[in-house]
Amino acid sequence: MLGMITGLLLTFVVVGADFQKQLDLAGENRLEIEQAIREVPESQKSGMEWLITHMPEEDLKILSGKFLLTNCNLAYEAWEKAPWKEQITEEVFFDCILPYANVNERRDEWRGDFQKKFSELVAEATTPTEATILLNKNIFDIVDVHYSTERLKADQSPYESIESGMASCSGLSILLIDACRSVGVPARFTGTPLWYNESGNHSWIEFWDNGWHYTGGGEPTGDKVDVAWFDVSASKATKGHDKHAIYAVTWNDVEKHFPLVWLPEVKTYGGIDVTDRYADGHQVTELIPIRVRATDVSGSRQIVRVVVADSQGGLLFEGETKNDGADANDHLTFMLPKGESFTFHSVADAEKILVDSESIIDLKTGTLTKRGARHFADQIWEQKEMQLKWDRADEMSTKVITQGQMTMPFWYTTYGDAKFGERSLWISMHGGGGAPPEVNTSQWENQKHLYTPNEGVYVAPRAPTDTWNLWHQAHIDPMFTRLIENMVVFEGVDPNKVYIVGYSAGGDGVYQLAPRMADKLAGAGMMAGHPNETLPDGLRNLAFALHVGGEDAAYDRNKIARQWKEKLADLQIDDPEGYTHQAVVHDGKGHWMDREEVVALDWLAEFERNTYPQKIVWVQDDVLHNQYYWLAVDEPKSRTKIVASIDGQTLTIHESDVKNMTVYLNDSMVDIDKPVILKYGDKELGSMQVIRDRDVIQKTLRDPKDYYTSQIILDLPK
Repeated sequence: MLGMITGLLLTFVVVGADFQKQLDLAGENRLEIEQAIREVPESQKSGMEWLITHMPEEDLKILSGKFLLTNCNLAYEAWEKAPWKEQITEEVFFDCILPYANVNERRDEWRGDFQKKFSELVAEATTPTEATILLNKNIFDIVDVHYSTERLKADQSPYESIESGMASCSGLSILLIDACRSVGVPARFTGTPLWYNESGNHSWIEFWDNGWHYTGGGEPTGDKVDVAWFDVSASKATKGHDKHAIYAVTWNDVEKHFPLVWLPEVKTYGGIDVTDRYADGHQVTELIPIRVRATDVSGSRQIVRVVVADSQGGLLFEGETKNDGADANDHLTFMLPKGESFTFHSVADAEKILVDSESIIDLKTGTLTKRGARHFADQIWEQKEMQLKWDRADEMSTKVITQGQMTMPFWYTTYGDAKFGERSLWISMHGGGGAPPEVNTSQWENQKHLYTPNEGVYVAPRAPTDTWNLWHQAHIDPMFTRLIENMVVFEGVDPNKVYIVGYSAGGDGVYQLAPRMADKLAGAGMMAGHPNETLPDGLRNLAFALHVGGEDAAYDRNKIARQWKEKLADLQIDDPEGYTHQAVVHDGKGHWMDREEVVALDWLAEFERNTYPQKIVWVQDDVLHNQYYWLAVDEPKSRTKIVASIDGQTLTIHESDVKNMTVYLNDSMVDIDKPVILKYGDKELGSMQVIRDRDVIQKTLRDPKDYYTSQIILDLPK
């Protein structure tokens, strides 16, 4: 009996009259709330009291004492450690760092995990603004979450977004706010239920740095804040309007509630009308109505979902077109700023415009259109580029490519002043081979400065092995493919301007790699090498330079070079549109040509990759490839040959050692909307209508300038 009385007295003393309402609301969860109040350190008591008296009623019934204690402790820790602590009042801390959630998202224990993930990222930041910019630029790549209208729901918690890899503007904002709070930056959820022109809603974040500032979650604007794509629309918000005002979430007691677009009946969370912050100081741009309709092949209007993206690819608005049941003049309408570019896309079509005057955008329904395929390919490349930047940052930092058990160090420098995305790539292979590692490494050091192209990224890789066949073993092809991808993404190389050159054993590599990797190259320069068993037939669509000393008799290099010179000339006579070459046997020169061969670089630089050639000659080497330009085979076999061409709408397989193959097509090669005629030799096999297919685009896209939209699977007659 005495113990019971003591317990009651303890509860009364710890709890106090101020918490009675919360304890009653907690119901069966009362003991958990009591634990949080009882065990909180004295230094954190005021924070816990605020949290218990301001948290949503539903949370009182479900959250554990441990959850609340951990959250409170980590919040105080982040506040104490922040360099900007002195400018963060207790009032701001309570409302914008201490809360474990923003609105009605699932309650995740994110705080400790996010502190570990992001503290180092902002270690050098001295202000909340610097920290917020760093977080917004980096965390979405770190956790691999990006905007998508395919997200499961709008109000995702941080871990729901991370698990799915996608989020809406609301989910991105929640994630960024929690990241900010985890490192001591006060932040809150902000947004409008509906833009003034009724083109949609949007959410973003506000953060405190001697005043409130804003930025879009996952929408960084360089090193600036208080600027965003939605500034024009925000400047036209209506203060006090239930739908058209701009609100920030608060857990303090206020008169208004924050309008949850996805749960309009819920009024749990307080809302502060912050419209004035956005209406003042922003230049108002002239807005132009752009109307969108979608029609089928008969011209009938259809209901389709349309998304509008800005010039940076950011998704701004979405809506549905009207069908013929609506008035003929009633169209989906977006009010967009004059002078800016936007892309309108549906599941099948896309169109990019510069907003200049009122206009109607016509999108097609049904199968994927040419414009829609281009837009989808751009999206796939953006995703791939982002993934490559994340996956291979360490690889570029260490300058080592790994393939299985093999490693290939590389060195590079850049010449000229070509713009990012327009640079050439020169992969320069050293000589040596069949020698001690120090000899081959010495050759590598020499190769680093052997050639100086007028423009481009010059890369000298160190061969993964020290064997005689340094550069034409099976691991080289995927390593070079990876190296090219890296240079496109990290160094702004144009994938249509990739060249390989090599001297001596490096020339051996060029002889072999050029025919089997021609679909990835613009040109190849072979210097003082030996081809071994390789044939020149596969060089049909590649600029090929051959330079050998007339007295370089070792391994019959000079003799074989003269034979190749004749073969290339004969091949070009038989096929005048192919086999572009520069073949020079330098009289009086031995293995070292006194740099006379450097003329090859200027000559090669005149050419770009023939990405979609009209004719292909594919000869498999002993190193096998599944795809070569627009031909693919599932089970490649060495020394097999396929010759194929496309002329207008006619696809001809002239000769083939392979019975089954896939032919990839796109709108640069044929008119996909018209039937394709199939021929095998002189025999017509029939015709077929191909369609553009997202799966084909996703499967074949190797770089932003090399992908296919359609395919034909062939089973040739015997």
